[in-house]
Amino acid sequence: MMDTPRIRVEGGFQSALIVDDHPLFCDALCMTLTAGIGIGKVDTAGSLEEAMAFLDRWAAPDVILLDLNLPDVNGLDGLVRLTKKCPETPVVIVSSVEEARVVRSAIRVGAAGFVPKHSTREVFRSAFEQIAAGEVYSPAGALSAGDPNENLSPREDALVRLSHLTRQQARILQLICAGQMNKQIAYELSIAETTVKAHVTAIMRKLGVQSRTQAVLIAQQANFNSLLPEE
Repeated sequence: MMDTPRIRVEGGFQSALIVDDHPLFCDALCMTLTAGIGIGKVDTAGSLEEAMAFLDRWAAPDVILLDLNLPDVNGLDGLVRLTKKCPETPVVIVSSVEEARVVRSAIRVGAAGFVPKHSTREVFRSAFEQIAAGEVYSPAGALSAGDPNENLSPREDALVRLSHLTRQQARILQLICAGQMNKQIAYELSIAETTVKAHVTAIMRKLGVQSRTQAVLIAQQANFNSLLPEE
């Protein structure tokens, strides 16, 4: 279902960042990660912005655990921002929302796994072993039931498409949205114009569009600029 290469973490996870605004659940999850899985260093953030500030200041952890229902997050926005911020770090959704459609959308956008909040310590241990091995973990049957595109809102569909862009392609799309032409983008990014053209072709293919205008419309649909890390 996903063509995005998954991240394998040799030796398992040694550090983690939990992004969740419920202190009691954070405490319980910290205990599960340390005592149940053997992760030595666990940090927490109560909001997405707090998590982004942490990642600006410190090296990225081996794994990030993200709740979907944060006060400063709209749907899958937090997942997109974290995967763009730390493309080499698996992001695992740990949520009380476990509808199959939501699970499938999160995995397609780039989550390394989806673990329901009510899961036992044994389930968390098994899930993190799979994720560290580069496999995707999800509740049984969630990825095989139905069409992964079913009932997606236009914004969710746009996010899924945009999630396939590399960081460089995302930056080029951002400049396209700002009205810059290939020559200007090449100058801005200090790359060859032919390289920009190749990226633009790849961007349109990944988004499933035929023109730059259509690519901009998809970016606007997802409020794309607000999801990108600051340069």
